[in-house]
Amino acid sequence: MPIAIGRIGLGSIFERLAQRVAGWAGRPPAFGLAFLVIIIWALSGPVFHWSDTWQLVINTGTTIVTFLMVFLIQNAQNRDAAALQAKLDEVIRAIDTARNEFIGIEHLSERQLLDIRDRLERECGERDPARHEAIETVIGRR
Repeated sequence: MPIAIGRIGLGSIFERLAQRVAGWAGRPPAFGLAFLVIIIWALSGPVFHWSDTWQLVINTGTTIVTFLMVFLIQNAQNRDAAALQAKLDEVIRAIDTARNEFIGIEHLSERQLLDIRDRLERECGERDPARHEAIETVIGRR
């Protein structure tokens, strides 16, 4: 059962915070701020005589930021993947010739997904053997 603060649950607070921070972190000002912190840290080296504590400050700071960003990035990827799956499911549902049994296959095991992929590739290759040759030609142009 989620912990609720007033009428807003912690999950909701995390989602909103994660969206805002992830959105901001991917913009140039965030990079600029991070770069500025590194410059200030580097310039402060002589003041602190390049001490172990001076080095520990940047190491600890970057470790904490990295640790927290992992969760924000994972949240953003989960959200994007769920939205993409919903869109693909809707496309499958809307197209008369599409096979509706593909809706929800993201919940299958990796082995099951690989089996489906292999069957689809074989099926497609049987229909159009020149397809792979055309793809190899395109790749060869690079």
